[in-house]
Amino acid sequence: MAPCEDGSVVVEQDANRPLRADAQRNRARVLETAEQVFVAEGLSVRVDEIARRAGVGVGTVYRHFPTKDALFEAIVTDRVQWLVDEARSLGAGDDPGGAFFRYLHDVVELAAVNKWIFDALTGTGRDARKLVELGGQFREALGELLARAQAAGAVRDDVSVTDLKGLLTGAQVAVRDGAVGGVVADVLCTGLRSPPG
Repeated sequence: MAPCEDGSVVVEQDANRPLRADAQRNRARVLETAEQVFVAEGLSVRVDEIARRAGVGVGTVYRHFPTKDALFEAIVTDRVQWLVDEARSLGAGDDPGGAFFRYLHDVVELAAVNKWIFDALTGTGRDARKLVELGGQFREALGELLARAQAAGAVRDDVSVTDLKGLLTGAQVAVRDGAVGGVVADVLCTGLRSPPG
């Protein structure tokens, strides 16, 4: 245990030791509750309020996430990991074009629901090493989806993964600024489709 300046105590956990089943459930409950609270009320909600709503003690929250930033980063990391996993899963399917366009809708809709993730990621002062690593995996998985859809003739062949990332960023900004996610995704997909004939 290590005392902090404010009198609280940080309990260090062996990173190599797996969590007990109840500790895993508590961690998952804290993450789920924190995400719901951040979506509904923003990032200013206090950790003790998140603990209360999750039905755990504040010490349980701090045991898993030593700071509110660490809790936030864990949520963002989970969301980005989901995007990577979803791209890989869809990429293994039989309909490359359908998978590609479904994925674009998923990404834009996620931005619509979790605007605070985008806002926080564009801010400064966050330790984003894990997100940089996941960003590379995201780019790779997105590139594979794009290449398969282009090979199937569903997507224009003059679009690069860099172009696509720029378009997705623009779509996320539009959604953040109040545009309807489904409409933005439809417009994006229409512009990317291969011309008929």
